[in-house]
Amino acid sequence: MRIIPAIDIIEGKCVRLSKGDYNTKKVYNENPVEVAKEFQDHGIQYLHLVDLDGAKAKHIVNYKVLEQIASKTNLKIDFGGGLKSDDDLRIAFDSGAGQITGGSIAVKDKELFTGWITQYGSDRIILGADVLDEKVAISGWQEESKEELLPFIDYYLRKGIQYVICTDISKDGMLEGPSFDLYKKILKETPNVKLVASGGISTFSELPRLEEIGCEGTIIGKAIYENRISLKQLETYILENN
Repeated sequence: MRIIPAIDIIEGKCVRLSKGDYNTKKVYNENPVEVAKEFQDHGIQYLHLVDLDGAKAKHIVNYKVLEQIASKTNLKIDFGGGLKSDDDLRIAFDSGAGQITGGSIAVKDKELFTGWITQYGSDRIILGADVLDEKVAISGWQEESKEELLPFIDYYLRKGIQYVICTDISKDGMLEGPSFDLYKKILKETPNVKLVASGGISTFSELPRLEEIGCEGTIIGKAIYENRISLKQLETYILENN
């Protein structure tokens, strides 16, 4: 299972929110590049980079941070937050993203998002399914859509999507453990999906459980920043599983 630390960006700084609420913002580092380098120094190969300003503004904002991390590390970066147009996507890939995650756009403009899968390939386009009570949430989690989670994933699997990042909003940033039952349900209904678990990871012992369920990757945010999971633990896990 791939270990994918998260860096969320507001005003160029590394922050975390709780349940996507911008009023709960906590700054962990003024320099995201430093954070990314530290991840790489501990054997981590992947990074989930989220442009929270972009999610709010509905277009890419913090692409300079992406550019800096991509040019100063070898991390394979998936980038999301506010990607709404062909131009946003071009900027993200030109700035060094290996993959992009589309969430709101996959709900609001299915034709455009499907076009991206066709144009860039399913190895570069990730479906972001952020959920609350199994309904997909959009616009930086500011609004709920009418999309039911499982039919939503199934629709895009038929369009060629491989990777799905599923975040349970009720768990995100709460350090109360991930949605094991939800992930089991997704993998039972759509066994071919490469499912990346996200939200609520709080202890190292949860990682083998997610791997056992069949998650292809897991995104870890606040647990790292709050020292609930050490980078040394992650380094050992990666070494033992490679």
